[in-house]
Amino acid sequence: MRTSVDLTCRLGPLALPNPIVTASGTYGYSDEVAKLGDPSKLGAVTAKSLSPYPWEGNPAPRVWEATAGMLNSVGLQNPGVEAWLEHDLPPLLARGSRVIVSIWGRSVDDYAKAAAALAPALRQLTALEVNVSCPNLEDRGQMFAAHPDATAAALGAVRDQLAPTFPVFAKLSPNVADLVSVAAAAVGAGATGLTLINTVLGLAIDAETRRPRLGAGGGGLSGPAIKPVALRAVADVARALPGTPIIGTGGVRTGLDAVEMLLAGASAVGVGTATFFDPRAAEHVVEGLARWCAEHGVARSADLVGGLEW
Repeated sequence: MRTSVDLTCRLGPLALPNPIVTASGTYGYSDEVAKLGDPSKLGAVTAKSLSPYPWEGNPAPRVWEATAGMLNSVGLQNPGVEAWLEHDLPPLLARGSRVIVSIWGRSVDDYAKAAAALAPALRQLTALEVNVSCPNLEDRGQMFAAHPDATAAALGAVRDQLAPTFPVFAKLSPNVADLVSVAAAAVGAGATGLTLINTVLGLAIDAETRRPRLGAGGGGLSGPAIKPVALRAVADVARALPGTPIIGTGGVRTGLDAVEMLLAGASAVGVGTATFFDPRAAEHVVEGLARWCAEHGVARSADLVGGLEW
């Protein structure tokens, strides 16, 4: 592979060695996946989403392999922010990872508490991702990301706990009527940028038992099947909110997939479900991106960003 291609990435105020990051929920909490490869070769790694308290998640079974991806209903199981900072973050940092921490909550106050608990460790972290694809118990259990106002409230609560310059990215759901308005609300409430997208709602059925295959009923579809949805979401938001840093995530497996995300308007690219099949998938995407650029005479991968011609 030629090494003359400049893969450096500007993601708002962040300067990363390349635009490939791991997606939340697919790279573990600590170094359980990182120790199988070299996370220092990636732009950054995103830990699984954390709440301000330990959470058990959903009943088993939690995962079902779909035709072109995976349906999951893990339910955001996690040890809580404080336990993660004490036990899980140090081994991840020791392997050279640039760490994006992801948080979630069931109320606006949960988001504020999670951010406040992380505040003392910000110097060790690269950025914070606010996962608003969660049930809002203050709004009849509807997802925060379903409404601009609820999204803005969660982002505002987080931003109030952090230094004004610390990078914050809102992770949004495609399962909404107007993604652009939600994205605009997140940015207006202080988000540095956006992570697009989370999983697509789905259902798997066992015909023999006539019951859902997952313990919680439905789940979120990820993997190659949702790449066209992710590309459309990234392109739509990038055109509506020019200059907003976007991490494009959904169905990325190869360097070519990453190129497509960059062309759609993403500044960085998340690799998720592919990691379950190959723990070094994100590293291979970095290599594939560099190879594609070299073969096509692209000196800087950043020059691809927003290069889609309509």
